[in-house]
Amino acid sequence: MTVELNHTIVAAHDKHESAAFLADLLGLTVSPPYGPFVPVEIPNGVTLDYMDVGDGPIPSQHYAFLVSEDEFTEIFGRIQAAGLTYWADPGHHREGEINRNDGGRGAYFDDPNGHNMEILTRPYGSGG
Repeated sequence: MTVELNHTIVAAHDKHESAAFLADLLGLTVSPPYGPFVPVEIPNGVTLDYMDVGDGPIPSQHYAFLVSEDEFTEIFGRIQAAGLTYWADPGHHREGEINRNDGGRGAYFDDPNGHNMEILTRPYGSGG
């Protein structure tokens, strides 16, 4: 049996703004709305389906994107150009730094809803 993650729902206060935020940073496109969702398809086929959930608090979720070294450089450049705060760690203790875990590079940043986004060039535990 082959099991693959197909999609996940991402809670948002403004699904259009949130989907565009992620797509712009990662160099992706926002797909046409599907029902109540605004999808952003990741190149591995997984879709992040943004959905409006109202004005109340949104519990922070974590989304990690494995990217190449060149993609990291491009995405990180867009993070800096946008003036976003970034951290080297998921607990947001090392502000303004990137990490070099497993011989790669990684950084964390928040999306407009407070979700903890991560870009990394090496999977955890891959050594290096």
